[in-house]
Amino acid sequence: MTGLLAEPLAKVLGARTAGSLEKLGLITSGDLLRHYPRRYGAPGELTALGDLALGEHVTVMAQVRSATVRQMRSRGGAMLEAIVTDGRDSLQLTFFAKRAGVLRMHEDKLRPGRRGLFTGTVGDYRGRRQLTHPDYLIVGVDAADEDQAIAEASRPIPLYPAAASVPTWRIARAVRAVLDPLTEQDVPDPIPADLRETRGLPTLLEALRLVHTPETESDHRRGRDRLRFEEALVLQTALARRRADHDALAAVPRPRAADGLVDALDARLPYALTAGQRSVGEEIAADLERSTPMLRLLQGDVGAGKTVVALRAMLQVVDAGGQAALLAPTEVLAAQHARSLRDLLGPLADGGLLTATDRATRVTLLTGSQGSKERRAALAEAASGAAGIVVGTHALLGDTVQFADLGLVVVDEQHRFGVEQRDALRARGERVPHTLVMTATPIPRTVAMTVFGDLETSVLSERPAGRRETVTHVVPAGNAAWVERIWGRVREEIDAGGRAYVVCPRIDGDTEEEPEDVPLDAPGDRDDAGDDEPSRPPLAAVAEVAAELHGVPALAGVGIGVMHGRLSPDQKDSAMRAFADGAAPVLVATTVIEVGVDVPAATAMVILDAQHFGISQLHQLRGRVGRGDRPSLCLLVSAAEPGTVAHERLAALAATTDGFELAEKDLELRREGDVLGAAQSGGRNSLRLLRAVRDAAIISEARDVASSLVREDPELAAQPALAAAIAEMLDPEREKFLDRG
Repeated sequence: MTGLLAEPLAKVLGARTAGSLEKLGLITSGDLLRHYPRRYGAPGELTALGDLALGEHVTVMAQVRSATVRQMRSRGGAMLEAIVTDGRDSLQLTFFAKRAGVLRMHEDKLRPGRRGLFTGTVGDYRGRRQLTHPDYLIVGVDAADEDQAIAEASRPIPLYPAAASVPTWRIARAVRAVLDPLTEQDVPDPIPADLRETRGLPTLLEALRLVHTPETESDHRRGRDRLRFEEALVLQTALARRRADHDALAAVPRPRAADGLVDALDARLPYALTAGQRSVGEEIAADLERSTPMLRLLQGDVGAGKTVVALRAMLQVVDAGGQAALLAPTEVLAAQHARSLRDLLGPLADGGLLTATDRATRVTLLTGSQGSKERRAALAEAASGAAGIVVGTHALLGDTVQFADLGLVVVDEQHRFGVEQRDALRARGERVPHTLVMTATPIPRTVAMTVFGDLETSVLSERPAGRRETVTHVVPAGNAAWVERIWGRVREEIDAGGRAYVVCPRIDGDTEEEPEDVPLDAPGDRDDAGDDEPSRPPLAAVAEVAAELHGVPALAGVGIGVMHGRLSPDQKDSAMRAFADGAAPVLVATTVIEVGVDVPAATAMVILDAQHFGISQLHQLRGRVGRGDRPSLCLLVSAAEPGTVAHERLAALAATTDGFELAEKDLELRREGDVLGAAQSGGRNSLRLLRAVRDAAIISEARDVASSLVREDPELAAQPALAAAIAEMLDPEREKFLDRG
């Protein structure tokens, strides 16, 4: 926002009001006007009071039934007790004061028959729901004059995301104070005038007034429709500019070689590639042959075979005389990738050794924890080109790492890396290398179009032959018999040659770590912005659970290992080896084993406090089993009550192993900001009204419009308001996130 909209609220509203709004992250006039109502109340529509939950901070519309002031004998002072109703259930309002006269003002306003908005935290007094010292606004009474009161009584009432100290109507008054004096010249419009006219859209100022001060329901719907399209247009124009910048870059073409490493790998694979792997492989191979750098997102469900697809792409580059770098988020995963690639390649990875074939290359691992001798050797292999494939963590980004001819960068689990890290690696070559971004977290098409709109997308939806389904059950944590049976099932799997993961949210009982992906459930009709959560029992911890399992009769004599982020790399490798070879067939771990760890003998997974993980993370964890040819089992141990969102998440996971179906369910159950915001971009969510699934058609239309605008005017010189909106909407972190070109 620019001009008047960039003014601090302290200057416009005063320091006291601005200070309270700052608690909601509202600093400027523009911030406040973009703090949209999340729903509207009709003056004649009362809140169902019977649905209120104890401890919930609420704003309700109700009708006053009675209000009485009386003296308190036992404790002294006076009390006003009012009863409000929805016509069926009632709610008690209680106010205390030293003198009865102080309460007469409330008594006068809370006359029987009047309707109002009441906000506070739901308590209980002698079996009755009550609000103590609630803040309130009486419809048609708290207005400047009679005409205003009559008008306001007939309008939809905007209800804002609020906090206990800043009720919704105070936000509404602040909005009016900022909005009412504005003119069209004060509010630059990002949507070009001819486009507004073609689509029949109101100006930005009109839309803000329709949303914040609607006369009718159709008003705020019309305003929101325009603001949704604006959000889509700004984001898609930013993506279109990135695509245009990317298309102007030059890369070294890496053509396919006849009878090269790719064909040699295909010939030695113990299984046939799926149709999906071949199709996606052809898309990637064609991209690599072009002089424009590839920028492709490869997404596939857990176990879909992305690693083989990526390896074939890397070998195509090696066949063409270049090198490939595979960037993994953790040392455990980097080492796992290096082992997996060498296993797949066999003698093809023995470049420089007597066991090598004629067309062999070398796979080199480079991590920060390597000893100096091992690290020097790895650096030399990368710099000389002896290593066709270099696998590593962020250590690959160090200034001392050089490549002879970096032709392809493969980024695994892209959401775990900062964009600066990825760009640093891609900038290593004299020309921009091709880039393949992989994710095992399935992304619905509409989300991919919104967040990854500048990448070409390939999807692997089939599972390789021989992979078995994993049966998933939700186990109630409070049922001792069920919990005992869990460890009996784990022993049965181990006796049959299997391995079992036991996943915990924390490392030890003295720490306060939370799961990496604790889902933030939608707050429903609550109008608070983050009140204190009720106390809850401590989450399961690796150290404590491992100690307890040593005393479980069913696991007598079974080796139990631990794995978590505080272990040294050598300790992690040792734990994984003991797990894989059966010396310690039970591995108690945090989510460090979430991605990429591949132990085909693992057939059982127990996730403790499963209700504290999100759908995508549970799906990733479950993907660590079922990787061999034996049936596998996943047990979600949860204290979530039936009917809660947490229980619904777990039920969805137990019902299907289809990651794309689960991703759609995730969008239904979680606030979309968690999907499109910080978890993806590293910055705050800039989408306020736009929703990827619901607004797919709007996003698609905006993408077409944005592409046309950028083709005609790449610098947006004729659209300064749109260019300014891109800079405003996409904070620096998100701008970098989009800048993969």
